[in-house]
Amino acid sequence: MKGDRVEIVIDAGSGTTRTYEIEATRAGRKVVVTHGRGVVEVSEITRGGTTVRTARFLANRVLALVEHPATDNPVADELVPALRSV
Repeated sequence: MKGDRVEIVIDAGSGTTRTYEIEATRAGRKVVVTHGRGVVEVSEITRGGTTVRTARFLANRVLALVEHPATDNPVADELVPALRSV
């Protein structure tokens, strides 16, 4: 859902960290996190299942992965008018 985002903090070496953020930028898109074989993958995916963008990180470098779900209040372009029966 638009507004979903994932924040990734990685160890950049020599005691420093870097923070990356992947966000669902349009209505109908979602952010999916998968991990396996030493890689953490964060993807933005459309309703139809097409991947828009992907970020890959080595699992042993990931310090934190925080998922921020979208707010419960719908965004203006996600509002659907109610249909009334006559």
